[in-house]
Amino acid sequence: MSARTTPPWPLVALFTAGYLAPYLLPTTVGRLGSGLGLTATQAGAIGSALLLSSATAGFTLASRVDRVGARPLARLGLALAVVGYGGAALAHWIPAVVAGALVGGFGSGTATAVAATGIAGRPDPHRVTTYGLLGVSALAGAVYLTVPRLGPGHGLPLAAIALTALAVWPLTGRLGTAGTGTRTHREAGPLPHRRSGLALAAALMCWSLVQNSLWGVSGRIGIGQAHLSEVTVGAVFAVALGAGLLGVVAASALGPRIGLAVPIGAGTAVIALCVAVSASARDLVTFAAGEIAWNALYPIVLSYVIGLAASLDGRGRWAVLVGSASSLGTAAGPLTGSALSAAAGFPVMGTVLAAGLLVVAVPMTAVAVGAGRRSLPVVEIAVDTPAYEPARAA
Repeated sequence: MSARTTPPWPLVALFTAGYLAPYLLPTTVGRLGSGLGLTATQAGAIGSALLLSSATAGFTLASRVDRVGARPLARLGLALAVVGYGGAALAHWIPAVVAGALVGGFGSGTATAVAATGIAGRPDPHRVTTYGLLGVSALAGAVYLTVPRLGPGHGLPLAAIALTALAVWPLTGRLGTAGTGTRTHREAGPLPHRRSGLALAAALMCWSLVQNSLWGVSGRIGIGQAHLSEVTVGAVFAVALGAGLLGVVAASALGPRIGLAVPIGAGTAVIALCVAVSASARDLVTFAAGEIAWNALYPIVLSYVIGLAASLDGRGRWAVLVGSASSLGTAAGPLTGSALSAAAGFPVMGTVLAAGLLVVAVPMTAVAVGAGRRSLPVVEIAVDTPAYEPARAA
């Protein structure tokens, strides 16, 4: 394969390690509640705190990755993830679990910031993003299939995140010490396209809040409202994340052919329908249909949004800032979903969240249309079979 078609596997690996915690949110929150005797709201609050810590890392490091260096920051982030999540997995004293989650979350956010900066510096940011989403979807699906069969307790999903960070550590040796991208020109100066970037960041924060409000309580919907076992719910999540893999492949194959506005705007509208269906599910068929369709579409839309953010600034600052804004929304999701469902029930929660998605689709689509008019750089995405073989080597 040529250099142009060879994905940067260390960045893909780092992306996977950074994004795994949000992908495992339902089982993490659910097991925090059942394993530590917490209420749903308390467990959701810990999940929110973890993701808020991740977002804080992104905002802190948005403009510092090139200055400090990708390799040392990546190693710091992975070390914090191993220590934080590993400590939380082993602890049974709730303050220690919370502290570990906060440290681990900051580590995840640091890894994500380095990965996002490096991906933005590539000539093909959307393509590399799809490989990262492919890796994290595959790994999360494997965890959902495995964890319910290994016994109870809050530590298993946290340990999976820590072990992933540990496995990715050796690949950081292939990251540059000062800069992660391969573009020959890294734009300097103030942030370009400020209005578009701020609008995209604000909209994606709300978009992610909605997604993770449902995702954070999906396990409870399956077990409590649809009356399924944890093993069955885990299998549904694994199949749903498998559908996400197909969605990532589809996004990679489509690339820029249909532009950015259609997949972002129309995709978000269809996701809104899936959210309403999932939240109202009272049997296996409805629950599985909503979750699978939702998870197939989610990575498609997300890959285009991340690619759009990366195209706004070659130094990757908007990619990191937009990603961190997304993490803020993600952080508020578990607590929001728990509070809404406790106050009004899952079906009403789904209706409210779906309406919110339809509202935020408007500014996201507007930014995508504007980007197309400015003819921001878009690179054709090559899909070749060998490129997918080592995808989780993230």
